[in-house]
Amino acid sequence: MQPRKIPQRRCCGCGESFPKKELIRVVRTPDGSTQMDFTGKLSGRGVYVCRSLACFKKARKADRFARALEVSVSEEVLDALEEEVRLSETERADAL
Repeated sequence: MQPRKIPQRRCCGCGESFPKKELIRVVRTPDGSTQMDFTGKLSGRGVYVCRSLACFKKARKADRFARALEVSVSEEVLDALEEEVRLSETERADAL
């Protein structure tokens, strides 16, 4: 029996591939709204960003979330996502 494959996804900020569980997903739901998806199971079109503030800022500046989701992403969602990335980045720094 072969070991299970770990799903890989590409960060929209830096373009590197990471295991899916290490990334944060933003999803466009079937009704057209956008939100963060921490479970990775919400239905809809998704885009991933790694837990690096530099990657998030690069993706936000280039409007990569809106382009990938094919819908404009509200500032509230982007601000909440930025806060989540900040928190996870400080947690990683504290763990080291």
